[in-house]
Amino acid sequence: MLSVSDLTSFYGSSRVLFDVSLNVEPGEVVALLGRNGAGKTTAMASIVGMVRSRGGTVSLDGKPLHKLPPFRRVRAGLGYVPQSGRVFGGLTVRENLEIVRGVRRNGDGWTIDRAFDAFPKLAELHERDAGRLSGGERQMLAVARALMANPRVMLLDEPSEGLAPVVVQSLGRLVRELRDSGVGVLLAEQNHLFALSLADRAYVIEKGTIRHEGRADELAGSDVLERYLGV
Repeated sequence: MLSVSDLTSFYGSSRVLFDVSLNVEPGEVVALLGRNGAGKTTAMASIVGMVRSRGGTVSLDGKPLHKLPPFRRVRAGLGYVPQSGRVFGGLTVRENLEIVRGVRRNGDGWTIDRAFDAFPKLAELHERDAGRLSGGERQMLAVARALMANPRVMLLDEPSEGLAPVVVQSLGRLVRELRDSGVGVLLAEQNHLFALSLADRAYVIEKGTIRHEGRADELAGSDVLERYLGV
């Protein structure tokens, strides 16, 4: 289980996260919803260590991670796809996947062939430099690359942004596949319809503070979305 407790982060002298607490169980999809600037990206980056937190704890399966650098958090089992997926532009699609290939657990895990099955477009482009991909193709590659490390919990920051509807559908199928295989998923999204269609539970964040927590199906029919997301 990913457990985040009272996480506090700053940009310079400005406090941007206020005692954020959340958890993700194995085989659970959890949505983190909020408007632009609400703190979703900062929360995700703080969990993985890209933004340094000044208070609170992050643990995975009981192992404290909050004092570790990002690469060790990834080795411990966190996968992270930042907003507008970043890739190694000077390497080919295949090389992007090869350099982060993780150690298989119990003889199973993600391979390049499995990644290409999940994203057939990447198979077609496997020899193309990542810097020549479209924005949606780079996002697909960023997701596939994170999966190559065989994470136990996957953090996806606005993964549907810039993707064509058919690719968003493929991404949804992938998230469900991860859940069914026992991987936890934390999904930060402004596209609440996409997120809630996949999520078991959801948190709503505003001004760096968790304002609401509950079941995704209950949230979809409540006034919380209008109050905090304006929808």
